[in-house]
Amino acid sequence: MSRQIICFLGTLLFFVIQLTAAENTKPNIIYLLLDDAGYGDLSCYGQSKFETPNIDRVASEGMRFTQHYAGSTVCAPTRCCLMTGMHTGHAFVRGNREVKPEGQAPMPADIVTLPRLLKVAGYKTGAFGKWGLGAPGSTSDPADHFDTFYGYNCQREAHSYYPKHLWHNREKIGLDGQTHTADMIMAEALSFIRKSKQKPFFLFLPVTIPHAAMHATSEYRQPFEEKFPQFAEKVGRYANTETKNPIAAFAGMMTQVDAHVGQMMNLLKELKLDKNTVVMISSDNGPHREGGHDPIFFDSNGPLKGHKRDLYEGGIRAPLIARWPGKIQAGSTSELISAHWDILPTFCEIAEVSSVPSVDGISMLPELLGDHGNQKQHDYLYWEFYEQGGKRAARFNQWKAVQRNLNKEKNPPIEIYNLADDVGEEKDVARQHPDQVEQALRIFDDAYTPSQFWAFGKR
Repeated sequence: MSRQIICFLGTLLFFVIQLTAAENTKPNIIYLLLDDAGYGDLSCYGQSKFETPNIDRVASEGMRFTQHYAGSTVCAPTRCCLMTGMHTGHAFVRGNREVKPEGQAPMPADIVTLPRLLKVAGYKTGAFGKWGLGAPGSTSDPADHFDTFYGYNCQREAHSYYPKHLWHNREKIGLDGQTHTADMIMAEALSFIRKSKQKPFFLFLPVTIPHAAMHATSEYRQPFEEKFPQFAEKVGRYANTETKNPIAAFAGMMTQVDAHVGQMMNLLKELKLDKNTVVMISSDNGPHREGGHDPIFFDSNGPLKGHKRDLYEGGIRAPLIARWPGKIQAGSTSELISAHWDILPTFCEIAEVSSVPSVDGISMLPELLGDHGNQKQHDYLYWEFYEQGGKRAARFNQWKAVQRNLNKEKNPPIEIYNLADDVGEEKDVARQHPDQVEQALRIFDDAYTPSQFWAFGKR
């Protein structure tokens, strides 16, 4: 072989290596979404009945948000907000619409979603956990959005941690009904990280803990059975199952998911992906009151009023932790008023997506990088919910507006709270601030787009 050919091949190899290195400089992105964990259910947000040391470590090495909000107060619409960047006044999915025998009403086949945008930017995408945005084989099967999906397609099936099957893409994986799925799903997620380490990846982890049935394995619940023996005879009922001492089980479940976070962070370090991976942890809505879970005992909503299905702060304010070594200042705290619909534009900016559709969200990247002066602010945040009489809410500056009974009354009163000095929403100051009532009405009018499936009014 001539020296010229050898030099040419060497030069070609150099450029291939440089091109590959350039392709791999984009950060990996991991977003873990807890299921029904309240604002106070992590010890870095004040939980004292159990500890979440691995999640706390992520917080101490990154940024903790104190005014972040879920997309909705129940599962499916929150996931739609995350996937599309739209709030529930514009999102296609604004509530839990079930289909039989399995799944939820799907999104349109051509809807633009976060994983689809990131795939165009060269990311490998995987989702592991609970989907809830389209039945198996529907126009919005998760396999149509992610390269890999493993877990529960249907959120009803996800009420139990001992199902008869899960889904791997479009393949139905039969189970014995005796196997706890949390470890299985996390094992598949860790395998995805190993298989994807050569190119940027987006890992979406909508885990099922601590939703619904209080099913915890003995490994995690036993220490809390010893800690909380006073609840030994308490029985939690959900998904055709009974659980003794659901208090111990809930603490065990949270300890289990915290252990999973520890496994994931250790793997990132082992694979030398740690410094080039953005990790975020949040929850899909406020704490539930099902299966024997006692959010009062655990102070699951912290200083906030309300729980899941409420549009008070306890139903929609969510923890958010973000870690990106060398980019996000360790141990920092943010008071940015933000929401789940901000995740899509944030991740798209991080991934350098060239064309991002118009959405309700704003990129939080300047805030994450400490460039607070260039961080855009929301004019308002908005939520609507069609159960329990129909309700809607808005957050604008320090003000919070809540309107209930929209399916029962023509013009129900609007409650106004000043969150700057009343985060617990104890004092309705609507009479003292009619200007804020008028502002809320303008926001409600601006934020709502009619939908063939979602409309307030007497039924």
